[in-house]
Amino acid sequence: MPPRKRTRPTLGFLCCFSSSEPPEINLKDSVPLQLLEFSAPMPPEEELHARFSELVDELDLTDKNREAMFALPAEKKWQIYCSKKKEQEDPNKLATSWPDYYIDRINSMAAMQTLFAFDEDEMEMRNKVVEDLKTALRTQPMRFVTRFIELDGLTCLLNFLKSMDYETSESRIHTSIIGCIKALMNNSQGRAHVLAHPQSINTISQSLRQDNIKTKVAVLEILGAVCLVPDGHKKVLQAMVHYQKYAAERTRFQSLLNELDRSTGHYRDEVNLKTAIMSFINAVLNAGVGEDSLEFRLHLRYEFLMLGIQPVIEKLRAHDNATLDRHLDFFEIVRNEDELELAKRFDITHVDTKSAGQMFELIKKKLSNTDAYTHLLSILQHCLQMPYKRGAGSIQQWQLLDRILQQIVLQDEKGENPDVSPLDNFNKETGSTDDLYVSSRKVKELSVIDGRRAQNCVILLSKLKMSNEEIKRAILEMDEREELAKDMLEQLLKFVPEKSDIDLLEEHKYELERMARADRFLFEMSRIDHYQQRLQSLFFKKKFAERLAEIKPKVEAILCASREVMRSKRLTQVLEVVLAFGNFMNKGQRGNAYGFKVSSLNKIIDTKSSIDRNITMLHYLIMIFEKNYPDILNIQQDLATVPEAAKVNLAELEKEVFVIRSGLKALEAELRYQQSRACDRGDKFVPVVSDFITVASFSFSELEELLAEAKDKFSKSLKHFGEEEGCMQPDEFFGIFDIFLQSFSEARHDLENMQRRKEEEERRMRMEAMLKDQREREKRAKKSTGGSVSEEVGEFDDLVSALRSGEVFDKDSKLKRNRKRSVNQLVDGGGRERPVTKVNY
Repeated sequence: MPPRKRTRPTLGFLCCFSSSEPPEINLKDSVPLQLLEFSAPMPPEEELHARFSELVDELDLTDKNREAMFALPAEKKWQIYCSKKKEQEDPNKLATSWPDYYIDRINSMAAMQTLFAFDEDEMEMRNKVVEDLKTALRTQPMRFVTRFIELDGLTCLLNFLKSMDYETSESRIHTSIIGCIKALMNNSQGRAHVLAHPQSINTISQSLRQDNIKTKVAVLEILGAVCLVPDGHKKVLQAMVHYQKYAAERTRFQSLLNELDRSTGHYRDEVNLKTAIMSFINAVLNAGVGEDSLEFRLHLRYEFLMLGIQPVIEKLRAHDNATLDRHLDFFEIVRNEDELELAKRFDITHVDTKSAGQMFELIKKKLSNTDAYTHLLSILQHCLQMPYKRGAGSIQQWQLLDRILQQIVLQDEKGENPDVSPLDNFNKETGSTDDLYVSSRKVKELSVIDGRRAQNCVILLSKLKMSNEEIKRAILEMDEREELAKDMLEQLLKFVPEKSDIDLLEEHKYELERMARADRFLFEMSRIDHYQQRLQSLFFKKKFAERLAEIKPKVEAILCASREVMRSKRLTQVLEVVLAFGNFMNKGQRGNAYGFKVSSLNKIIDTKSSIDRNITMLHYLIMIFEKNYPDILNIQQDLATVPEAAKVNLAELEKEVFVIRSGLKALEAELRYQQSRACDRGDKFVPVVSDFITVASFSFSELEELLAEAKDKFSKSLKHFGEEEGCMQPDEFFGIFDIFLQSFSEARHDLENMQRRKEEEERRMRMEAMLKDQREREKRAKKSTGGSVSEEVGEFDDLVSALRSGEVFDKDSKLKRNRKRSVNQLVDGGGRERPVTKVNY
């Protein structure tokens, strides 16, 4: 379990420190501060260049910044190198300095979300893990990103997005996961990896379905920026078609237009979302093939106009927001220019696209003296014979004709369509144009299931991509062929036929062919004896090993940590010294104490020096240890498991074990029932579950024995430190030592920093004259490179920022002239990126 938020105890330091204010440390001149040494001689120039080159390569800088880095003086290069290496080698960061840690944590979060409900503190801790990954992807060296890619970290993030439950999807965690993908795309290799992934943009687009406005804005900004990078525009269009199916939209972009027209009552959030939608729409219309193709812009814009965007734009003016107005203006400016250009083709000033009569007269006039005129007549003649009666069949045939014309207009010289082919996405009900006439003649479907539930059931079945017969066979065979994933089984459990469903469907069992897809599925599943119990049994079987693997490390952490705190000689020495210090500082009535509560251990960090308020008793203790007991500094080696044990709540752990125990009992009960009835053909429940229970019971018994041993050791560790049994949970008890170890590590780091600052100050004083000359050379170097060496914001962030503000659309209303050259700077230059702090279009 994630660690709970802890507050430092407010009681006096140690049981023998009874005053309300913690005592001060009075450092005498006879006991000077012994700061840690940190210095290394600068290597020869050739070796320094080699090391510095390796560091610069890891930073993945732009060409301009690389040149500026190499122009620095040798001393400055060595200072930067030592600083970065020290930061990378910090033992306190090793646990979280590699992607393995984050990928494991996120996979665990994804697996546990469907099993437990988390409180606010736990959700906050889970969000911090994702936020830390986002920061690491932005700030860690290149090898971090490379390893993240090698470990398939992107798939880990995408799988989490796809498997989120409702509570998680509406939380900050969702927004943070999107932020991780955006951070990955700031890196050249990361961006290429995201764009090359076959499902990444589609999966990202699915997050538009959530209610969380910040998540929607983050997704729209990514999609809009992807439109502006090479090969990204078509992927975004494909993603929007994917989202249309995923969200069961009537037409593409329908949800975006609904959001654009909807009022939330929260001005800032509403304006942010609507600005993001308009910037996305402008990017989709004008980037990619839209840079040069009037036909494409007219085609796609007509799609938005048919959805009613024009009156919505007029309503949006009421927000009186400069950035939003900028995007609205750009949409209308480009629309007017395109319509003027279309009109010029017919030698007029305006084409009324709402008037069928005017459009027909223009086409007739244009073709009247050409060879194409006879084909126009043929088209019209056949249109007269098209069905005109109201009904699904006639509408679909007119839709097919419309799609064919769109395909002809949009395809390029190679016959390829820059948009997702209109014909590929035709008909969401039958899936292809082959079934057009079959579906048009189809008898009206029979549906008795609630509409919303039926729709969700159909979406699930479309994801499952199995027939009813195949699903039935897989369930009877206990999925021996591994066709039903755990997440699919969990979803199937949500669509178990209820008694009311069965009663209604039973009345129409002789009309099976007329049943709608969801109704027929529920009817056929209801014919399986104990269908719900079988599903639950199969789901438990598939999740058993995973649940055991999640619980066992927690039990082992309590067991090992209990042993560690009792056996550690270094911890005993620390406590002896702390007690001696307490008795010395409180000699008199409050001195000569025999011991103190472990809960008081962390009060030493609040005991500050009277000379320097930045120095605490813990700092002073560490200096004493360094001088007299250097081996104590390795205390973290003795207590390696304590941080993990500090995250475990025993009551929650026992609850998890109880869930497994109950699941096994339910499985055994179902096995007894299935053994008592005649076995149907192909039914493998009894043999499969019998074998599973044999193995699972043995594994679970081992876990229970391990838990009993861990509880016993923990009880003894409490007694060892003078605590009453049952007065503390493991997370509270080990949390005290965990906080102490963290404070211990931070204090050592503080001393190192103080020593480093002291040395730097002395070095500056000795080399003042030389530094003056160096500063002059640095100024000249910066002047020649045209800027500072400071780390820039990621290039993808620049593109998102320019898109958000509308700056990306400035200076050229058609987004054509210099666009390709500017955007291609993201990918050319020998594999290195060029800065795009402002993209001029």
